[in-house]
Amino acid sequence: MRIFVAGATGAVGRSLVPALVDAGHSVIGMTRSPEKAGAIRRAGAEPVVADGLNARAVRAAVISARPDVVIDQMTDLATATDLRHFDRAFANTNRLRTDGTDHLLAAAREAGAKRFIAQSFCGWTFGRDSDAIETGTDAPDPDPPRELRRTLNALRYLEQTVTTSMEPEGVVLRYGSFYGPGTGMFSRAMTDEVRHRRVPLIGTGAGWWSFVHVDDAASAAVAAIERGRPREIYNIVDDDPAPVSEWLPALAGILGAKPPIHIPAWVGRLLAGEHMVSMMTQVRAASNDRAKQELGWQPAYPSWRRGFAEAARQPVERRIAA
Repeated sequence: MRIFVAGATGAVGRSLVPALVDAGHSVIGMTRSPEKAGAIRRAGAEPVVADGLNARAVRAAVISARPDVVIDQMTDLATATDLRHFDRAFANTNRLRTDGTDHLLAAAREAGAKRFIAQSFCGWTFGRDSDAIETGTDAPDPDPPRELRRTLNALRYLEQTVTTSMEPEGVVLRYGSFYGPGTGMFSRAMTDEVRHRRVPLIGTGAGWWSFVHVDDAASAAVAAIERGRPREIYNIVDDDPAPVSEWLPALAGILGAKPPIHIPAWVGRLLAGEHMVSMMTQVRAASNDRAKQELGWQPAYPSWRRGFAEAARQPVERRIAA
């Protein structure tokens, strides 16, 4: 099949494009950076340069590609490092999840694509009053701390827009918190913060997080091309959700850092904000049962415990340059 990947040089796209090529698909990879076009070509795909927020450019790129399937992996996470001002840090990603999704879906429809697969998120988004692990595909926290509201609203918009699309038929993949060599939890920004003990353990550390290796995120997208049910949402996470009190000290140990500083919740509210206290002490994780059953997907990294250790040892190299 002809597969159009928007966000081909992002965290997931860098693994997804080679995986699609290896699976025998004809791949067109979209990037907004002209200097990254060569890397897409070296991975065996056809590059196209367009800004996901430019409706005219996206329309021209998709219609020219004549894809059977469009996969939306557009984010702008590399610059989202100031988590104290969370919604401001994620402002451009939120635009890609709203305006960008609209542009790409409209272009896919006009081009006659049969399926549209979009990236959403479930790393820490579920309601704080629910069970520790969500077994279904419940909506994100309906009453989040103020600093998270625009980001969660953008996720709701994306999911509603995609799952109500029939032409092309929409499928949503809710990814857990990413990690991999040089990306997500192992990005330079994150590892530097942990090594310098600038990521404290707040309160009880009882907030539950879900993780997924970027290679597993990519393999789920490949599986969803043929096996994803139209209008469905799948949680793409590993088998081992964990509270912050477990994964944060473990990450520090893997990086050779001292254990994180522990501060009470009230201090965390003053230093980092209510939203960071919520993420550290209240959020809930996700179950991957439906993805396993319906997509036939199995994570190669079933636990972040082994995955973190391997990511720390691997060189920061991917088949498409970051």
